[in-house]
Amino acid sequence: MMQSMKKNMKFINKKFFLPFLLVTTLSFAQSRVKVDGVIAVVGDYVVLDSDIDYELIQLKAQGVDIKTITRCELFGKQLEDKLYAHQAIQDSIVVSDAEVNGYMSEQIDAMVEQIGGMDKVLKFYNKKNEEDFRSYLFDFIKMNKLTSQMQNKIVDKVTITPEEVRNFFKAIPADEIPVFGAEMEVAQIVVKPIITEEEKQRVVAKLNEIRQDVLNGSSFFSKAVLFSEDPGSSSNGGFYKMNRKTPFVKEFKDVAFSLAEGEISEPFETDFGYHIILVEKIKGQEVELRHILMAPKVSPQAIKDAKEKIEVIRTKIINKEISFAEAAKSSSDEKETRNNGGVLLNPRTMEPRFELTKMDPTLYAQVSDLKDGEVSYPILDEERGVGKFYKIITVNNRTEEHTAEFSKDYLKIKELALRDKQIKEIAKWTEEKIKETYIKISDDYKDCDFTNNWLKK
Repeated sequence: MMQSMKKNMKFINKKFFLPFLLVTTLSFAQSRVKVDGVIAVVGDYVVLDSDIDYELIQLKAQGVDIKTITRCELFGKQLEDKLYAHQAIQDSIVVSDAEVNGYMSEQIDAMVEQIGGMDKVLKFYNKKNEEDFRSYLFDFIKMNKLTSQMQNKIVDKVTITPEEVRNFFKAIPADEIPVFGAEMEVAQIVVKPIITEEEKQRVVAKLNEIRQDVLNGSSFFSKAVLFSEDPGSSSNGGFYKMNRKTPFVKEFKDVAFSLAEGEISEPFETDFGYHIILVEKIKGQEVELRHILMAPKVSPQAIKDAKEKIEVIRTKIINKEISFAEAAKSSSDEKETRNNGGVLLNPRTMEPRFELTKMDPTLYAQVSDLKDGEVSYPILDEERGVGKFYKIITVNNRTEEHTAEFSKDYLKIKELALRDKQIKEIAKWTEEKIKETYIKISDDYKDCDFTNNWLKK
């Protein structure tokens, strides 16, 4: 049963190869005549042979071993996507152009920052110009959102009872019972070095000097390249394009949207340091700007003082003068964790448990040898937007790798059982919709071993 469950899960639409894999789609509402390159028609959508070629190129460029991926697998996945999107339209599921455009702008901004410029993005995706790329990306995002909403509609009402969970677990063959990896809870106390007011004023004064130079005719672009400490934009002259939904910190957006074209802000502070912004263009709800970021530097004495402070905290915990949780609440400089005893949330699950094999390698190296309740020696760490700081770490509620036990691992088993029931519901829905939807498969792909009955045999 577990093997069949894995097979069914394989093609559930979760962008299973890449977090951002683009697939072209074309509307086919007017006619169903033979078009060169069309290898399938699903309702009002078509699949092109070149779509699969392009996916393979994308996968190879991202370092995926395409030897293990067949054209039939990619073809089957696209057929599913088109069926979901087609049925979403039939069920009056609406994805507005504004929603697509907003999300598209965020994606493009992220790609530009990651790859290093729009010209490089266009080259990577083999597009002639930004307009061509946006049109291409718009179609993909809209279909993907339709697909996602259709899937959610199918599974939203699926629930599972404790008895169903028990029956699911009992039905798993003994040699296929899942093994859950070692897990633990992690808590930390952070002490940040104190930055002097003199150092803050030094940075503000330097930014004011740069601002005045620009007002006197100097190039903001050149100043950003020379002085900005933002690795995501300094090489590009500090350039960003953003709207109200772009994921920048609130203080940055508030200043950016308060400026007129050509205006330069006064220095202002965020968690990342101090900034100045030059607004170049305002296009409707979008702002094109350049900025310079400079962070105050921590003195060697401040780092030494932070280490001494955290050593005192550690000694008090070890001597049982205060618990780790109480020390975190009273002394930690990490506001996100101090009120819950310093406990970290797993970014994958947003729960306070970490599976060792899936843990960030740096954190794993810091906690893997700790026993339950043991407190690490002070660790000097550094994060962008935070700078250097000292921390101490403890672990609790460690569970070793083990074969699933019903009472001990009920919540995890419940998740597996619910997912299995959702997959069966999707499979049932897919079978029904294939029967009532116009589907045409090219002769070149009729020999594929499809999971679903696309050929309606």
